[in-house]
Amino acid sequence: MANKDHNPHPAEGQGDGEEVRPEGEGPEANASGPAPQDGRDADAGADELTVDDILGASQNADAAAEDAVLADLESQLLNDLKRLQAEYANYRRRTEEQREVEIERAQGAVAKGLLPVLDDLDRAEKHGDLEEGSPFAAIADKLRGVAERIGLITYGAAGEVFDPQQHEAIFQVPTPGQAEPTILEVVEIGYRLGSVELRPAKVVVAVPAE
Repeated sequence: MANKDHNPHPAEGQGDGEEVRPEGEGPEANASGPAPQDGRDADAGADELTVDDILGASQNADAAAEDAVLADLESQLLNDLKRLQAEYANYRRRTEEQREVEIERAQGAVAKGLLPVLDDLDRAEKHGDLEEGSPFAAIADKLRGVAERIGLITYGAAGEVFDPQQHEAIFQVPTPGQAEPTILEVVEIGYRLGSVELRPAKVVVAVPAE
């Protein structure tokens, strides 16, 4: 009796000894299967920071912070330097002014000591006691030369307009036709040393008559 399970005509495409695999499990199926996730993994790796990137960013941040600190320190030092320069300039100016005042004060003290002697010489000259060529006249010229060299200036003369800031009126003479107070006579010459007044001129003043 023939075996009913025997198939004398194998299926098309199925050879002897060749294993039949379900669809989708053959080598071709494996070759055409889903692509590996290499692209997604690469994108994910691109978003990840490496240690070198982190260290580089940290170093850049530290350098920027250090530059900001140095710039602020430089600005503070520059401001301090400008302030010190201004203070030194003011100190030097005050020192120079004070030095000039002290020099004038010292010269004024010397000049004041000469005023009585100069007054005596003026009175002697008015009385004719200083004859030209005499020893006393020579001494008078030398003393007056010293007074001029130290900067002593005389002021106050008859005919000048009376100035209460420079002249001291010891007597007033009402004079008809006088338009303004005018020096009529100088009793004592005034002396000035530079800008410092050592002694005002004592004068007789002609004033307008009422």
